[in-house]
Amino acid sequence: MHDYLLPFESASGIIDLMTLVVMEIVLGIDNIIFIAIICGYIEGKKNQGRARFIGLTLALVVRIILLSFISFITKMIDPFFHLGTIPITGRGLILFAGGVFLILKTVSEIRHKFKVVDHEESAKSKRLTMGQAIIQITFIDIVFSFDSIITAVGLSNHIPVMVIAVVIAMIVMLLFAPHVSTFIEKYPTIKMLALSFLVVIGIILVVESLEDAHVLHLPEGVSIKTYSYIALAFAMIVELLNIRTRNVKERADKSTRS
Repeated sequence: MHDYLLPFESASGIIDLMTLVVMEIVLGIDNIIFIAIICGYIEGKKNQGRARFIGLTLALVVRIILLSFISFITKMIDPFFHLGTIPITGRGLILFAGGVFLILKTVSEIRHKFKVVDHEESAKSKRLTMGQAIIQITFIDIVFSFDSIITAVGLSNHIPVMVIAVVIAMIVMLLFAPHVSTFIEKYPTIKMLALSFLVVIGIILVVESLEDAHVLHLPEGVSIKTYSYIALAFAMIVELLNIRTRNVKERADKSTRS
């Protein structure tokens, strides 16, 4: 038991835990957005809440399972085989498959939005069953979980620290996920922004897989994911200001008419 508590007996262990919690929450943003959008296509608020809870619980279970196979996971960054001179790793395959799925799925959702506006399709034509939603959520959970675990290994060597960080981050996400879903559904422009962000995340996953195979070479120290999160935060602030402006204008118009 003492061995498990050892990482928390020093300030560095506590700092590692706090850093990992923040990192898991940040890396879980795209997961929450995807789950929120998928759950929006399920009939009934109660079913949406159940699917959201199951989705995030699955994300927690997948991360803990991956942590129990951490020695195998770390080996997945080594080439499994070569395609000509291109090294193919397990990590690269998972990131590429997840990125392509995310791009295709999200672009399909954006096209559906345009067709609804043009009255070519009804809003209910994209309804999902609970099972369909959970299958899609589970797949993307595996992709995002794998990426976050690889990142966590680079920050801490202690499994207990990583497990506790994952559990805390998931509890935070479970608490905030309903509010994120409600907010995204309430404002169509925010939903389109979220969909666009998921397309960018899909592209990043594909780029990371190509970099893993040494097909692309990004400058050292360049993190396109960090830049993407900054861009999303900036776009979100601008959109929130626009929403605030519209609300103020609507209240002013109502007071004028009354």
